[in-house]
Amino acid sequence: MTDKLSFALNQITTPRLTCKEFIQLAKRLGCSGVELRNDLRDKRLCERAFFDGESPKDVGAYVRENGMRLLGLSEVYAFNRWSDEIREKVARLIGEAVASGAETISLIPSNDGRTESDDARLDALRNALSRILPMLAGTDLIALVEPLGFPTSSLRHKSEAIAAIKAVEGDARYKLVHDTFHHHLANEQEFFPKWTGIVHISGVVNPSVDVREMQDEHRILVTGDERLGNLAQIAALSAAGYTGAYSYECFAPSVHRSTALESEIAESVAFIRAGAS
Repeated sequence: MTDKLSFALNQITTPRLTCKEFIQLAKRLGCSGVELRNDLRDKRLCERAFFDGESPKDVGAYVRENGMRLLGLSEVYAFNRWSDEIREKVARLIGEAVASGAETISLIPSNDGRTESDDARLDALRNALSRILPMLAGTDLIALVEPLGFPTSSLRHKSEAIAAIKAVEGDARYKLVHDTFHHHLANEQEFFPKWTGIVHISGVVNPSVDVREMQDEHRILVTGDERLGNLAQIAALSAAGYTGAYSYECFAPSVHRSTALESEIAESVAFIRAGAS
């Protein structure tokens, strides 16, 4: 089973590389595809524009010329706080995805800690999904909804996302991101392989940080002493029939600063292949 695992890279893992350097790294590592991000400059991880200022069409072609898939473009944050501004961001990302030949776009719920009833929170989610659905018409895109496991998240559980998607009859257009970090933080037990469009993987090793206090900056590569149960999650997803990519999404500054990241990712892949059975 593990020899059939497909790996990918999310651009947040290597924000210091140019877009083409990132794509070449993924190729050397034998990745099946890449995910590109529009928020690296917003997060002050680089000064480059999305696609490094090149046309989405040319960058997408470059990915495919190097034998990989452009698995997705990230992201529209707080998509479930619907507004004219969010509509514009969704429309822009859809346009960039179509131009580049990306397969998906990512929709990220608000993580603002707002106090609200479950009815209001889920109504807002359904409203956003219903408004985005016709915007996807005429494209081949899938929109990926990524529940965030943080206690401050407005959407923590995949089961709620699935129920909302069904409620707006969006089964053909929406799938989920299964993120091993957020799955652990939300204390989720159920897997939804048929609903899963991609899996994001990362590890947390700091023994002093409580699960409720884990944040993106703790997320490193998957190693032997990680605390999120990546191997068990990957094994469960694979055994249940998930055959898509496992994409490294590491936010930790220590990963971004590494001068040996290529070999470290290769070692992590080897560790997963050896252990996720």
